[in-house]
Amino acid sequence: MDVNNFTTGVTKFVFMGISQNRELELFLFVFFLMVYMSTWLGNVIIIVTVIFDHHLHMPMYFFLANLAFLDVSESSVTAPKLLQVLFSMQKTISFHGCLTQMFFFHFIGGTVVFFLTVMAADRFLAITKPLQYTIIMKKNACLGFIMGAWLGGFVHSIVQLALIIQLPFCGPNILDNFYCDVPQVVKLACTDIYTVELLMVSNNGLVTTGTFIVLLISYSIILFKIRNHVSQGKHKALSTCAAQMTVVSLHFIPCIFIYDRPFKKFRGDKAVSILYTVITPMLNPIIYTLRNTEMKNAIKRLVGMHNLYNL
Repeated sequence: MDVNNFTTGVTKFVFMGISQNRELELFLFVFFLMVYMSTWLGNVIIIVTVIFDHHLHMPMYFFLANLAFLDVSESSVTAPKLLQVLFSMQKTISFHGCLTQMFFFHFIGGTVVFFLTVMAADRFLAITKPLQYTIIMKKNACLGFIMGAWLGGFVHSIVQLALIIQLPFCGPNILDNFYCDVPQVVKLACTDIYTVELLMVSNNGLVTTGTFIVLLISYSIILFKIRNHVSQGKHKALSTCAAQMTVVSLHFIPCIFIYDRPFKKFRGDKAVSILYTVITPMLNPIIYTLRNTEMKNAIKRLVGMHNLYNL
């Protein structure tokens, strides 16, 4: 499908960015560069630790390593463009580049949504069916859950893109953001967008709000089971669930604020976008590491092995 068939004038979009103050932009560039580097460092440490420490070769940490990969990927869709917008005077993106960024942003973001559901299901089975857990969560089952999450994210993104690609864009082309996203781009279409907006809000509402409600119910059941039926390892189970609930809240609440409403501009939209596109991927490994004794011990063992190897 030729995208140009559906556009009559717009070949690129211009980002307004975060600030028009040059000194503030340079300060924010340094800050977000450090955040982006920390995101890579923290998540890569988790991935490497899970791969090389045989004590962590179990479903929960297998899923955690995959979530770390998704965090790096999600941040890499938006953070580099944010850094470019802040550092250089070049604040534009081509029409095709904008579509590509939206596709991968919602592809990975949708996958994260489904993946957090998989992680909740893993903890639900571990707590409610401890005897059958090892039989159910075999390697093939774990891989199947992961592939299902990726497929769900792909379908979600394709639906978004299929609706956008049919819209005519003839100007204006200014996006009040630092990356291409559905709400801002759709508002620039030269046609009535009521039906498209309704479909997109419904799609995002089903994926985010529906999943968030299911997760809250699941974790409530898990916490009830831990409190009343778990005697050994209660503190570890509570810490793991608390970490996952924190990550779920950091991801879903901003998404619900941005997508589960009409595409109107609200104060705080940019701050919320920065939170879940740039900050949250950096916080996830910190949350999981600080609340997980096994992960902290595994990182210490990995560092010790590295120091011993260099002696």
